[in-house]
Amino acid sequence: MKKVVVIEDNVSLSIGFKEVINATEDFVVTDIYHNAEDAVKNFKNDGPDIVLMDIELPKINGIEATKALKDIKPSILILVITVYEDSEHVFDALCAGATGYLTKNASSKQIVNALHELLSGGAPMSIKIARMVVDSFKRATRSVLSDRETEVLNLLSTGKSYKSIGEALFISRNTIKFHIKNIYGKLQVNSKEDAIKKANDQRLI
Repeated sequence: MKKVVVIEDNVSLSIGFKEVINATEDFVVTDIYHNAEDAVKNFKNDGPDIVLMDIELPKINGIEATKALKDIKPSILILVITVYEDSEHVFDALCAGATGYLTKNASSKQIVNALHELLSGGAPMSIKIARMVVDSFKRATRSVLSDRETEVLNLLSTGKSYKSIGEALFISRNTIKFHIKNIYGKLQVNSKEDAIKKANDQRLI
């Protein structure tokens, strides 16, 4: 019997998750938390196999909580269940260490199937979310930027100076300026800030 902890500030919804999960033969909800702070504090004692995580929580949000739990136990399986379907929340959650991502209109069967999929090494996602992830990778592999331009922009985004970039890539200041001019042209922007924002939005860096 695998132990599940639910972190969800909607009381009725958290009880609904518990009823669905406890009706299975393989999973049991051992604890419910309505905020991330208490869940993180008690995590080691609870020792769950899987965590169901909401994103919109009272203080620490689900993305920060996911990072915190993964720091404590890197192997913990975290299934995000949220109303958010936008790319920023999805990628932030996955980058934080979430293993799966469902939206709250998922059926009871989908939730239980997702728990089984997590245990078998899968990464369960709602169809819309999975398509978004695939589309993002497609965009990234068709980057308009060259490898060198991507390197330059990556270093710029971390606050590196022209001198530091030149030393890291063994290129001159004029070469860096040349690459940045090309980056601006390809991304159709006129400033470093806009270039970094657009490249991040398009997942080019």
